[in-house]
Amino acid sequence: MQYASGTVRGGNARARAMLRAFKQVIRDYEPPAAAGNNSNAAASSGGRPPAASRSQKYDIRHDLDHRIIKPAFQYWTTQCRPHSVSMGNAFTFLKLAVAALDRDMSLAEVQEVLVETIDAYIHERIDLADEAISKHASSKIVAGDVILTYGCSNVVEVLLSDAAREKGVDSFRVIVVDSRPLLEGRALVGRLAEAGIECTYILLNALSYVMMREVTKVFLGASALMSDGSVLSRVGTAGVALMARSNNIPVLVCCETYKISNRVQLESITGNEMGNPDDVVSDGCAMDGAGGSSEGGGDDGSSSGGAQQTKSIISNWRTVPNLKVLNLLYDLSPAEFVSGIITEMGILPATSVAVLLREMNPQDTN
Repeated sequence: MQYASGTVRGGNARARAMLRAFKQVIRDYEPPAAAGNNSNAAASSGGRPPAASRSQKYDIRHDLDHRIIKPAFQYWTTQCRPHSVSMGNAFTFLKLAVAALDRDMSLAEVQEVLVETIDAYIHERIDLADEAISKHASSKIVAGDVILTYGCSNVVEVLLSDAAREKGVDSFRVIVVDSRPLLEGRALVGRLAEAGIECTYILLNALSYVMMREVTKVFLGASALMSDGSVLSRVGTAGVALMARSNNIPVLVCCETYKISNRVQLESITGNEMGNPDDVVSDGCAMDGAGGSSEGGGDDGSSSGGAQQTKSIISNWRTVPNLKVLNLLYDLSPAEFVSGIITEMGILPATSVAVLLREMNPQDTN
């Protein structure tokens, strides 16, 4: 329900939630009734089936993959929400882990191995990766920097918190840019301020003012990294990257390698995710001109106060002819907007993402 409603947001959070759900599914897994005889025989022989019955017993790997894991993933992605690149890569890893199991393993052994494998994946590919990215990114922060970030990225929060502990909370300042309807940056700026970091919170429409006057570096998170170096992230990220590039300000994108996709995407519409259109509708905005100013001031300077009835044009947008409300969740930042990609492997130019992908998956080049 949390995934379907959009409560679980962010590439890392979505991958974690999916893997934890699979852990519970694997713990609750029971063989089909047809395998009962083989399972009883296995129990009587110390957890492994007798040699004579191995050729006839069901394959637990095949059953897990085709009856449990794959249908669950298909249901989540078709009936709830489309899957993110991070979820897709984590799911591929889980399928390979199931396929690599020994066929003669007992049910208890299979469950133990898969649960430990999932925990190791979360720890190594997300938690330790974020720590490594933080170390690489901290080397780019110097005293007096004014760092701008957009929305709320888990890895950016980790690196800013670590940099504050290492270099001192007074060594740099952070500007958090936010936008409707999610306003995710509010949570980030609150946590950074509690950590003692000097912060400024602005909305996206004030970006050009602070970018030209104050910002020295831009750190951004990513939902996915395409093989051509383009970055898929929260809608509005491309505008931030474009503005920084036009002012010759370095843009550093922090992204774990498990979010790299072998796809190439040229625009932000194909494969995007649609949010609830009602989320972008706000009473009090886009007032009907016939009702007067939304401020309540008339031509003679008088104020109508509460007596004036204003009506939002889009409050009942479904009944307005020729009007559609679009709530795109992601956009694509071209590689030329990005100065560097910071992964747990190090800092590399956006043009080298394909090389990194090839090194990580050598079997795909054969």
